[in-house]
Amino acid sequence: MPTNKNLFANKDISINLSITLGTADLRVHQLLKLGRGAVVELNRDINDYVDIYANDTLIGHGEVVVTDNETIGISVTDLVSGK
Repeated sequence: MPTNKNLFANKDISINLSITLGTADLRVHQLLKLGRGAVVELNRDINDYVDIYANDTLIGHGEVVVTDNETIGISVTDLVSGK
């Protein structure tokens, strides 16, 4: 079984990291009606976790935070174990 040191020997591999705040189901006619200022209600509450994906695979959950630089960040709260 490889150790973590061997597993991450090539640190130049690119990973697509994405965060999902929530989802919404819309019909095409509803989507076409959306315009500037439209609000789409998501299936999560303001205090619910967000999903963290690496290359379209769920790897964990987190909370939205504001960083010291006044940008949005994610604080990782838990990791999903692999199969």
